[in-house]
Amino acid sequence: MTVVSSQLDRGRMLSATAASVEDFSLRFPLHALVWENDYRKLEEEIQTSNIEEVDPRGRTPLHLAVSLGHLESVRVLLRHGADVSKENDKNWTVLQEAVSTGDPEMVQLVLQRRDYLKASTALGGVPELLCKIRESPDFYMEMKWEFTSWIPLVSRVCPSDVCRIWKSGAFLRVDITLLGFENMTWIRGRRSYIFRGEDNSTELMEVNHEDEVVDTERFDLSREMEDVTLDSMQPAEQEVAKRLTTPIVNTYLDTKNIAFERSKSGIWGWRSDRTEVVNGFEAKVFSVNNVNVVIRTRTEHLTDEEKARIKSERNVLESLLGTVEQQIGAQGDMTMEYATATNPTAITPEEYFNPNFDLQGRDIGRPIELTIRTQKFKGTLWMSEEHPLSLVEQVTPIIDLMARTSTHFARLRDFINLRFPPGFPVKIEIPLFHVLNARITFGNVNKCSTDEPLESNQSASTPTPTEEKCDSQASGSAPFKVCPSVFVAPSHYHHRGGYRQSNTRHYTPASHDEELLQYAIHQSLLESSTLNSQDTWSDSDGQATQSTMNQLSDGSGSEGVLVDLSDTTPSSPGSTSSPDSELRLALELSTRAQEEEERRRKEEEEELQRILQLSLTEK
Repeated sequence: MTVVSSQLDRGRMLSATAASVEDFSLRFPLHALVWENDYRKLEEEIQTSNIEEVDPRGRTPLHLAVSLGHLESVRVLLRHGADVSKENDKNWTVLQEAVSTGDPEMVQLVLQRRDYLKASTALGGVPELLCKIRESPDFYMEMKWEFTSWIPLVSRVCPSDVCRIWKSGAFLRVDITLLGFENMTWIRGRRSYIFRGEDNSTELMEVNHEDEVVDTERFDLSREMEDVTLDSMQPAEQEVAKRLTTPIVNTYLDTKNIAFERSKSGIWGWRSDRTEVVNGFEAKVFSVNNVNVVIRTRTEHLTDEEKARIKSERNVLESLLGTVEQQIGAQGDMTMEYATATNPTAITPEEYFNPNFDLQGRDIGRPIELTIRTQKFKGTLWMSEEHPLSLVEQVTPIIDLMARTSTHFARLRDFINLRFPPGFPVKIEIPLFHVLNARITFGNVNKCSTDEPLESNQSASTPTPTEEKCDSQASGSAPFKVCPSVFVAPSHYHHRGGYRQSNTRHYTPASHDEELLQYAIHQSLLESSTLNSQDTWSDSDGQATQSTMNQLSDGSGSEGVLVDLSDTTPSSPGSTSSPDSELRLALELSTRAQEEEERRRKEEEEELQRILQLSLTEK
C-alpha cells in the first residue's frame, strides 16, 4: 500500500507540474517564450498577444528578457514596439536593468530605443503645448528662486535668481541673470530666451546681452519628426561605457503620504490659522509634511575597484547629509547548484509564474546591491485664492516647456502636479537635491508689458523691475497685452543662425551636491584662515577678486535656473585639500553655526516670555 501511495503522489505531482506549465504558458505566452529565449516562436506569437502584459512578479516581457539577459528576445520585442519606458514593480526602468546586466550590447540596444522614444515623444508633445500656451491670456510675471540648505556651510553660499517671463499668444520670453555653477564659481550674465511658436514650426533665440550676440534655432516640426530615426539615435561607445562604470542612481520624491496642513500663528491658547500677504495677495500658509527625497543607488555591475572609488568620493558628503541609509546586499548565500548568472538562485518557471509561491527574497537577474538613502523634506506653501493667474491654464504649460531643458523646472513641474489646496501658489518650497531646496515666489504679475533694460548699477543678482521701470498696464478692465517688441532681439546685435551643439554631458544630483559642499567648505576655509589675502577664488572671467567672494558669501550669487546642471564641470582633484581635514573643519563650523542659531532662538524666546509677563502684570 505504501509503494502504491507513493507512486500515486508522484503521479499527482507530475500532473500538477505539467498543468502549471501549461497554465502559465497560456496565461503569459510571451513571458514563457522569453523565459526559454525562444525568439523565433516569440516573433510569431507577438502578433496575437499583449506585448505589455505584466507577469505576477511585475515584469513586462521586455523587462523579463532584459533581466534574464536574453538579447535575442530583447531585439524581437523592441522591434515590435515594446515600451522601453515602463518600470517594473520595483520602479526600475528597462535601461537601468540593462545596465545591471553589465552587457554593453544590451545597454546599447535599450539606450538607442529609449533615446528614440524620448526624442519623438518630446517633439510630438510640442504642438499640444503650443496650443495650450496660445489659448491662455497674455501675462507677465517674475519667479524669484531662492536656494536654501539645512547644512549651515552650504546655506551660506546658496544663490538666488529672478526669472522675468513675458507671454503673448504662442510667444514666450524668459530673462535670467545668472547661468550656472562651474569650476567652483557661480557663472553670471544676462540672457534672454525667446520662444516663438507657429503652427508647424518654432524658433528659439538665445540672446547674450553682454556679447550682443543672438543664436537662433529654427525647428520645422514635421521635418524634425522625419529626422528622428532609430539609426540617428545610435549611442556613442563612451556613453555606454560610462553607464557601465558608474552607479545606477534613481532619485525621486516620495509623496504618497503627502499632507498639507494649515500653519498656525500666535502663542498658547491664542493660536489661529496663519495668513500672510505675499506680493500684495493674501495667502493661506500650509506646511508640507510627509515628503521624502529618496536616492536609490545600485552597484552590482561595477568592479570592486570602481565601488571603492565611488565610496571614497562620497565620504565627505555622506558624513554631513544626515540621511537614513539602508543597504541591500547580494544574495550570494542563496546561490544554488543549477544557478546561472541571470538566475543565481535557480528559480523555476513554475515558481516564478505562480503568484501564490513565496520566493522568500529570491529573484531573477544579477543579485542587486542597493543603497537607499532617505532625507525628510518639510516645506511651506502659500496659497492665494484671489490671484489673477490660473496655475493649470497659464503657468503649468510654461513650466512644462521650461522643464524640457532645466532640471530645476522639471522638479517644480513634478511638485505642482500634486493635489494642492485651492488657490494659486504665490510662494512654494520644493526639494531639489538632498542638501538643496528652492523657494519660488511668483510676483509682479502683469506689471511690465515692455522690455525695459535693467539699469547698469542694479545688482545682477537681484533684477526686480518695478512699475516705474516698466510701462505698467492701466488698472481698468482692459485685458493685459505684451508689447510685440519684447519678442524681438535688438537689431544691432550680431545674429547667428543654425543649430547650437547639444551638451552630451550627463548630470547626477549626487555629484552636484558634492561639488556644492566642497565649494562651501573651501569658502569657510577662506573666511576662517588668517591668510585670506593669499587665498582667493577666481570669478567667471578668470580674475581673482575679493568683491566676488563677498557677494558669494552673503548669498548675492545666483544659479541659473534655466540651465541644466549637466553643464557643471567637476573640479580638478588638485584643487581640493585633504578630505579628512576639510571634513573636520566642516563639522566644527556646522556645529558652531548651529549653536549660534540655538543661542539666538533661546534669547528670542526669553524676550517673548518677558514681554508676555509684563503685559499680564500691567493688566
